[in-house]
Order: sequence, then structure tokens, then C-alpha cells
Amino acid sequence: MNQITDADADARAFIPVRIAILTVSDTRTLAEDRSGDTLVARLEAAGHSLADRDIVTDDRGLIADRLRAWSLDPEIDVVISTGGTGLTGRDVSVEAHRDVYEKEIDAFATVFTLVSYKKIGTSAVQSRATGGVANGTYLFALPGSTGACKDAWDEILAPQLDYRHPPCNFVEIFPRLDEHKRRK
Repeated sequence: MNQITDADADARAFIPVRIAILTVSDTRTLAEDRSGDTLVARLEAAGHSLADRDIVTDDRGLIADRLRAWSLDPEIDVVISTGGTGLTGRDVSVEAHRDVYEKEIDAFATVFTLVSYKKIGTSAVQSRATGGVANGTYLFALPGSTGACKDAWDEILAPQLDYRHPPCNFVEIFPRLDEHKRRK
């Protein structure tokens, strides 16, 4: 296996990632979007760039359309949505994400649950955070709470979106995410 050692990681240069933030809400505006603000502040503090930001209502088709459009935009590497991952009838972000995914990152939900369990105990079972890939773009759906966004960013996404993170990370496989679409 070709793993990165700590010494190799120290020698690697940071690669900034272009991230779009999508808030899913029937009630919030950009001015009131604390979870979106939290993600933007964290991604910028980490050295990444905000590629785009938007709010859409809890509508499966609208969410999927925005995810598809952003996944096809060559200026966007990652899309993080916040909101709509719960259990109520209006919570359709997970379904919209899965409508777009080519591949689901199953372990993202598992790791998110483990991180959440440490903070909120058994209430972690009420979240349906998910991650996947479409058109060479990573897509992640996070709960709408600022605490969940902080936990997902700090514990999972920040290290995985850092090229220097050993033994492996999402950034190092960017060039191979859509290799199945290339002509042979």
C-alpha cells in the first residue's frame, strides 16, 4: 500500500480546495444562516476558498438541481450542504444527494455518527448525514445545526480536505474521481 508517512506529509504543500456551501431551509435567509456562516469561516480559516453559496428550500428537485449544477462546474471541487438531514417529512436533503451521487461514501455517515455520539449521545441516531461523489466532485450533506457543522468540519472534513493529512485524504484522489469517464 502506498501510504503517506508523517514525514511525507510535512514535505507536502497545502492545496486549497474550492468549496460551495448550500443551505437547505424553508425559513432562513443568508443573513440568518449561522450554519452556512460557520462552514464558510472554517473553510476560509483552513486556507480553502468559497466557490459559491446559496440557499434553497426543502425541495428534493431544487436541491438535486443545485447539486448537479455545482458538481458539473469545473470551479467547484466540493459541495457541502447543511440542513434537511433529519427525519421529518420536509427533510429531503439525503434523498436529493443520493439522486445525484455516482458513488456514496458510506463511511462518512458512520464516522459522523461516531463524532456526534461523543457530543450528543444517542440523539446522534436522528441524523442522516451523507457523503458521495458525482462528476469528480465531493458532495456532503450535514445537519443544519451549527454544532453538527462544526463537528463535521473539525473532525472529518478539515483533515480529509487537507492534502498533507496522512495516511490518506480526499484531495490526493481528486484526479482519479472521474477516471471511469475518460476514453480508453
